[in-house]
Amino acid sequence: MNPFLHVLVASILCGLPCLGATLWVEPHGADTQAGTKEGPLATLDAALRQARELRRLKDPSIADGVRIQLGDGIWFLDRPVFVRPEDSGTPASPTVITAVPGTRPVLSGGVPISGWRKVSANERVPGMPDAARGNVWVAEAPRKGGRTLDFRQLWVNDNKAVRARHPDGEQMERLKGWVPQAREAHIASMLTAELGGVGGLEMIVEQQWEIAVLRVKEIKSAADGVVALTFHEPEARIEFEHPWPQPILPPKGGGAFYLANAIEFLDRPGEWFLSPAEGRIYYWPRENEDPTRERTVAPTLETLVRIEGTLDHPVEHVRFEGVTFQHSTWLRPSTHGHVPLQAGMYIVDAYKLPKPGTADWHKLENQAWVGRPPAAVELRAAHDVRFERCRFEHLAMNGIDGVNGVRRLTMEGCVVRDAGGSGIFLGDFSGGASEAHLPYNPSDQREVCAEVRIANNVITDCANEDWGALGIAAGYVRDVTIEHNEVFDVSYTAISVGWGWTRTLNVARNNRIHANHLHHYATRLCDTAAVYTLSAQPGTAITGNHIHSVTISPYVDRPEHWFYLYLDEGSSYIRVQDNWTPEERFFANANGPGNIWENNGPGVSEEIRRAAGLEPAFADLLGTVNPETVTSTPVASP
Repeated sequence: MNPFLHVLVASILCGLPCLGATLWVEPHGADTQAGTKEGPLATLDAALRQARELRRLKDPSIADGVRIQLGDGIWFLDRPVFVRPEDSGTPASPTVITAVPGTRPVLSGGVPISGWRKVSANERVPGMPDAARGNVWVAEAPRKGGRTLDFRQLWVNDNKAVRARHPDGEQMERLKGWVPQAREAHIASMLTAELGGVGGLEMIVEQQWEIAVLRVKEIKSAADGVVALTFHEPEARIEFEHPWPQPILPPKGGGAFYLANAIEFLDRPGEWFLSPAEGRIYYWPRENEDPTRERTVAPTLETLVRIEGTLDHPVEHVRFEGVTFQHSTWLRPSTHGHVPLQAGMYIVDAYKLPKPGTADWHKLENQAWVGRPPAAVELRAAHDVRFERCRFEHLAMNGIDGVNGVRRLTMEGCVVRDAGGSGIFLGDFSGGASEAHLPYNPSDQREVCAEVRIANNVITDCANEDWGALGIAAGYVRDVTIEHNEVFDVSYTAISVGWGWTRTLNVARNNRIHANHLHHYATRLCDTAAVYTLSAQPGTAITGNHIHSVTISPYVDRPEHWFYLYLDEGSSYIRVQDNWTPEERFFANANGPGNIWENNGPGVSEEIRRAAGLEPAFADLLGTVNPETVTSTPVASP
């Protein structure tokens, strides 16, 4: 008999106390042990299996619930943790996955990188700039499934390294031309003069409220001092055929872009480059970094935890307390490019209508079908799930995502920081075969995400790869409360609720965005606000929020097109009241009926302003991040 099963069966049959309501998991444990404090398990998977067996056998020890205690340390996962309906608890007997008091358990989707050595000044690495010689270190890239691991992020001692780019830092260049008919982008020839070839070269171009990541296929001469870039499919057709959003060229707009992922750009500390052909990683350490001593991690899993049931058999009554989720990956931009519509939802097909108008909206001129990027933690058909005092850090895309069929999810006292996409994502965003501008009203209302509370969380440094992602994003949802959060240092909008650009009544209703502290948003894009809405959502209220310190990048195409509160297309039946802002800078664009605006701006009482943000019991969370760190100079502040 398998040793694990032998211990499990013997313990159950003998009624041993080691299989009571508490199971212990430690990095130094073994999955053949019984899960006691003295004989802990090694993995969360094994603990969930034991708990599942206790529930299946209706063991009396679980009358008050099952508690899985994770000790101090990092678990580098080789597959996502799967919480399934059979792991469900009940109101009286929940399944709780929690940190041992005073410890910090980390579930990581990454793999550590070791074996670093310094590249000598005399060692010739093709394409490496002269400035890098004698400063760059190299390590063998990890292998997975017999292949060299591909990845787009690298973290050194919890600091994200910069994928080699030009120009450096936050600087960008300007397009010289944009030719949809030829599917070409024209740029200054000097920017590509030193490149030995296109290889994995990418162009990241700013286009109003989103970016596009385009894989370069060819560089060819276009005119004196100008070269034309063409791009791989499928993104080439999508990028040049979809009408919104598109880059706007100087002098009317920004036309800003940068190039990335070429060893020729590895020219300053903190930058790195992965050479798939060599199976090597090159890194120029920052000051005081020693690669032989630092913990360097590359991500390998897109999703770390899946909490997934079915509409008929959902996961129920599960809690995570004090657990940290780190190091997710997202590789789609490397294989398909990335052309989003909005909120990071990538386009799988889109085009402009020759004759405007659809059954839902007679003026609609474009259609789009979108896909949903991954999150570190994903929930589907899950009820009464709670995350408390958890952390979501160092992620390639979204932090946590309630995809569909989520009811009574609570996320309180958590920190989401350093996420390439949105911090928190929730509800339907026209996934699958549904066109993005159609109202969502499924025949089976169990699909709808509802009765969710997102409260007293710190959301910061989000949308740092896909700049058009958000701090908190809720699509077609109902009865969702977003209150007392602090959201800052995000590239685009802090909180967005709604989807579809439609006045037609749909499932969205009774959402509450209340008493949040929102500041230093719009650090990279425009056409934005601290709170943004779309479409009809009766009973929704935006109240008592404290909003200030907008930051606008010098590279955006419309530097004046930003707001504190923004009700966009189709927004209807929404009450906007008692929100403190330094000035009355609001926007209502193509709204439907029933919106009410009352007492917003600098005249709102000091009492309301002070009440916004984290409640006292959660004020300590700001001490775990740096609220003073912002990426741009404020153009408006209290």
